[in-house]
Amino acid sequence: MTMFEPAKIGGVVLRNRIIRSATYEGRCDDAGVPGTGYRDLYVELARHGVGAMITGFAYVTTDGRAMQPRQAGIEDESKIPLYREVTREVHRFDSRIFLQLAHAGRQTSSRATGGELLGASGKRSPYFREKPRPVGTEEALRIVERFADAAVLALRAGFDGVQLHAAHGYLIHQFLSPAVNDREDMFAIDPRSQLGTRFLELIIDRTRQKCGRQFPILVKISGREDDSNGITEDRLVRLVQFLDSKAVDAIEVSYGTMDQPLNIFRGSRVPMDAILTYNPRYRRKPGLRRAGWKMFAGPFVLSRIKPFTPTYNLRCAALARRHSGIPIISVGGFRTGSEIESALRSGETDFVGLCRPLLCEPDFVQRLREDGSSVSRCVSCNVCAILCDTRNPTRCHFGEESHEY
Repeated sequence: MTMFEPAKIGGVVLRNRIIRSATYEGRCDDAGVPGTGYRDLYVELARHGVGAMITGFAYVTTDGRAMQPRQAGIEDESKIPLYREVTREVHRFDSRIFLQLAHAGRQTSSRATGGELLGASGKRSPYFREKPRPVGTEEALRIVERFADAAVLALRAGFDGVQLHAAHGYLIHQFLSPAVNDREDMFAIDPRSQLGTRFLELIIDRTRQKCGRQFPILVKISGREDDSNGITEDRLVRLVQFLDSKAVDAIEVSYGTMDQPLNIFRGSRVPMDAILTYNPRYRRKPGLRRAGWKMFAGPFVLSRIKPFTPTYNLRCAALARRHSGIPIISVGGFRTGSEIESALRSGETDFVGLCRPLLCEPDFVQRLREDGSSVSRCVSCNVCAILCDTRNPTRCHFGEESHEY
């Protein structure tokens, strides 16, 4: 297979095998309503030849909002006409678009949700720190319904399918992972698989019941975690086999949780000054406190960050590929046409997901079509990721003098 060979996800035909992987947009208002900037972002990517786009995470209920102040929401049918504008314009350019559905669980703040924090268990996230209240069994079932209802809204809005965000430590992942899930009810960890798949299974089943089997369901998972009690390679294999048994339409393989966010998207550089200026946890005003933190705490934080390497999730994607007949999407560290082509030709993955390269160059896919050996100008500096914590739209910031790289 080659990058510009058409392919299918479910019954949906993609004109090529390059997918814009979910990336927080920062282009909605405080009520999660998409604005013109949200529409323009996806129209530009479609116009420049991206085969399909997976939107940034959209909350399915307000108690599952993330900390990012301008996150999209899909909890209200009044938003359907605005999303329909997006899908209609994207389809004009023969691209496909899937809406990513998410509930942040413990990985947010009560200030963002306007109420108490919810989690698969009462365990605190070491990054977000606030203690969550474990959702009860009936409450979990209601959240299952909210995912399925949100998928119905996505279908009515013209999306080509949905992606369930079961990665990066958000609520579905919290149910899946033994590192978080200590439940004793129907959503407990299965002793045979060592995974808590029941919550995700019910979401898949209810979505199919409400949307029909022709509406594609994609699932994003973390192939590994930093916590050794979480998703390991053995558990990844069992998770993929479970998803294969549910016949979902595609599996995207990423990494980790937001407890170590820089290990999810990794980088060639760590923008420490940007982190200390904008990150809610590490924010420090310029002066002695910032200098002291950089001298004493900074080295410890940096020591836990995994270095950037090309195609850093491809090994886990290939492992998933060997244990499933479902299309696999590998995301993370693809920066050259040769890397994309090699991963596809080898059969290690069926699709390649891009995030930061398309922030840096929305026309990167068009350049690849013109010259398959093209190299992205993205240097993985990670400032775009750090500034997601502001009210500004997500974009490339490389080269701006206000940040240290």
